[in-house]
Amino acid sequence: MYSHKVKFDPDLIRRYDKSGPRYTSYPTAVQFHPGFGAAQYRTAAARSNSESPRRGLSLYFHLPFCDTVCFYCACSKIVTKNRARAAPYLQSLHREIALQGALFDRARVVEQLHWGGGTPTFISEDEMRALMAHARAHFTLRADDGGEYSIEVDPREVRPGTLALLRELGFNRLSMGVQDFDPQVQKAVNRIQGEAQTLAVLQEARALGFRSINMDLIYGLPRQSVESFDRTLDTIIGAGPDRLSVFNYAHLPELFKTQRQIKTEELPGARTKLDILQLTIERLAAAGYVYIGMDHFAKPDDELAVAQRDGGLYRNFQGYSTHADCDLIGLGVTSIGKVGSTYSQNEKTLEGYTAAIARGRLPLARGIELDADDRLRRQVITDLICHFRLDVRSTERRFAVDFDEYFAPELEELAAMERDGLLRREAGAIAVEPAGKLLIRNICMVFDKYLRRTQPARYSKVI
Repeated sequence: MYSHKVKFDPDLIRRYDKSGPRYTSYPTAVQFHPGFGAAQYRTAAARSNSESPRRGLSLYFHLPFCDTVCFYCACSKIVTKNRARAAPYLQSLHREIALQGALFDRARVVEQLHWGGGTPTFISEDEMRALMAHARAHFTLRADDGGEYSIEVDPREVRPGTLALLRELGFNRLSMGVQDFDPQVQKAVNRIQGEAQTLAVLQEARALGFRSINMDLIYGLPRQSVESFDRTLDTIIGAGPDRLSVFNYAHLPELFKTQRQIKTEELPGARTKLDILQLTIERLAAAGYVYIGMDHFAKPDDELAVAQRDGGLYRNFQGYSTHADCDLIGLGVTSIGKVGSTYSQNEKTLEGYTAAIARGRLPLARGIELDADDRLRRQVITDLICHFRLDVRSTERRFAVDFDEYFAPELEELAAMERDGLLRREAGAIAVEPAGKLLIRNICMVFDKYLRRTQPARYSKVI
């Protein structure tokens, strides 16, 4: 029987605290290469179209513009006060939608759609309408409210009528950034956002019938303390969002220029971060939330929690999803897609992206086609990270391997984790113990063959 129980063990967490991937894909984006381009992508799309039964589609739109910069941010963004800057980008995005739409069978329905950024609501209402209309012109979007259509929202960018428009356009799930309500923390990260403003957005979204509302929090920000974050949790628990994403702040100023604005001496130490994490887990559990995995919590009746219990949870570039069988089409600068057994990423710079579109080309910069070993390891990692359990016998049948023989070195490494109480080997299965759930990516890293030649500094740490 599936259990959402999670055990907080500070000693184990300290011992296993090392840098590693978050496994929104396997292989991770570090392995993407320029040898995979438009020709390979077209072949993958054609192959996917020919499969039976047809898989659904998932569309991700990257809208990179922000009015102000949050110092902690590691996203791909363009910070500007000039709203007119979005217009030429949207023209390019419309052209890419047409190029991509021509590659996929119109009988394939878009079951999942997501606008991310940046701040998607940076663009005007007319631009929002035009973008969704263009998507409907080139893809088969659902006409009912049964899809998983979501958008990231900055409460400071929600104008009167914005949420009603989003609901009218077909969005039925919403994720909003909060991070921390403490005024001193907000000042230190350049994100001033009042509680009343934020909770008003939540209340309006509920009244409009958004089916699932997520709030993002970050621990490890400058000037944070256990006491200050506890006050933020008071407000969040009182508001009762359906889901929560509680991320560890990874301070990597050498990779992300905006983080150089954060004063290192104001960051909480590892002990304080660990205490904040323990507090968060305990308080959310007491409030009835269940731990989905990898920083995500949900109410027991939320579709993510239900999917995890029923075996239908999947990990993607936006976190977790209930649509494991969809091909993901990434649209916009830096966007990543997954079509069949391939991953691909668009040009990372606005100049490179718009230049490719102007030439009538798919703006792909790099990607990878998975071999048989990649596909096997991806499934192992996906099962562990989504369900905290791996059915070894099912894996053997699906991939025609002898699991113990194929993964002999990995199983030797897992033996030490089993002695530490992170997991247990059962007859035909590997089950993650409550103490191992917070360290699930450490377990997954054992099966990642690429880590042997990848610098750990490219990834964040557990705490």
